[in-house]
Amino acid sequence: MSQASLAPPVPRLVLASLALTMLLPSLGTSIANVALPSMAQALHAPFHQVQWIVLAYLLAITISIVSVGRLGDLLGRRGTLLAGIALFVLASALCAGATTLPLLVAARALQGLGAAVMMALTLALVSELVPKQRTGSAMGLLATASAAGTALGPSLGGLLIAHYGWPAIFLLNLPLGLGTLVLANRSLPPAPRAAASARVRFDHRGTLLLAAALGAYALALTGPGRPAWHTAGLLLAALAATLAFLRNEAHAPAPLLQLAVLRAPRFSRSFAMSALVATVAMATLVVGPFYLAAALGLAPDRVGLVMATGPLAAALVGMPAGRLVDRFGAARMTRHGLLAMLAGALLLALLPARWGVAAYSSALVLITAGYGLFQSANNTAVMAGAAPDQRGAISGVLTLSRNLGLITGASLMGALFAWGVGSRDIAHATTGAIEAGMHLTYGAATLLSAAALLLAAGNARRAAATGEQP
Repeated sequence: MSQASLAPPVPRLVLASLALTMLLPSLGTSIANVALPSMAQALHAPFHQVQWIVLAYLLAITISIVSVGRLGDLLGRRGTLLAGIALFVLASALCAGATTLPLLVAARALQGLGAAVMMALTLALVSELVPKQRTGSAMGLLATASAAGTALGPSLGGLLIAHYGWPAIFLLNLPLGLGTLVLANRSLPPAPRAAASARVRFDHRGTLLLAAALGAYALALTGPGRPAWHTAGLLLAALAATLAFLRNEAHAPAPLLQLAVLRAPRFSRSFAMSALVATVAMATLVVGPFYLAAALGLAPDRVGLVMATGPLAAALVGMPAGRLVDRFGAARMTRHGLLAMLAGALLLALLPARWGVAAYSSALVLITAGYGLFQSANNTAVMAGAAPDQRGAISGVLTLSRNLGLITGASLMGALFAWGVGSRDIAHATTGAIEAGMHLTYGAATLLSAAALLLAAGNARRAAATGEQP
């Protein structure tokens, strides 16, 4: 009998509430993209400005994720999570009622702040409430919920917009969010009262410096229509703010993040792996539509169907992957997930266009299923090693590493693909040029997957040498 079967069961309502708090932020990310044309028309704004509806949400999550996780450590994770859900619902209502683009962008940033609370503290609460022997299964459930939100967004958003207009994609969050709030309030066990000095002990200066560093980096890679010198300036500002943040954390009486966590090889390798594989996963979203449309000649509806196989595979593999983690260990399943991603990326790097949709879809499923397995295993390993008073902050760093990988992948892998194609007008490039760009991009993705696999092997060797639980 496995250790997981001996662990006490977790109430289903607890798991359901945590899954919903992970699904809603993912749905909020993917559902807005399909509405951009409608919002551009309704708000009389050009496309490069409407993009900030998506960017504001992602930037708010990226900038605040570590800070809100730490705030949950200090003030109590249950209460902070409930406040985050309420903020997400309120911001969704403000988005639906916005009549100008600036108001909508501001409301989306507020929605992103609520989403950051939900994403950071859900992982922390799993490690707090779920027995260690069942953590993998719970992480797998969260991975399934996140992937389901990503997969549902485009199709559900398109349906709502067609019948009710773009505000409906935000109004949808009201019943879903309120239901999640009620369920979480009823099912999550009461937390001990936070210390009265929690507000005083929060590292405000470190929070501002980290927000400046992350904001400058994210803006450098995501802001549309920016000249090269401006991007370079933002990257230098990000570096300067990062150095100032590290100096502050080394001397702060109650730092936002213990630097020992970042120095510990077990954590630093896991964070680096998370960023690397997220970069690879984002490449499938950047390259896929152009390859399927231009190289394989698929109509837009068929492109959407093929692209949906990725999130669907990740959703289907999430819960079985969690059980495998509980049974065979996080370290082994981390390596298996990375091997699947490596195999899929290598196949796409060598794939001739004449092999068609079936071959592309098979490779895509390998990458996304491997990513789902990796996420369940890596999240389990990181949170299992987190100190109880640092779980919120560490889960925030873990989510941050993934978000930075997604942002980097969207920018750098997209630029690499365009360079491989040899033309800025990718939509009208030849089949051969598109194929060359894809092979170059996935050649790089293969190298990134191999680097992540080396990091995983390093963690395994260290665990064997120190006698840690793999």
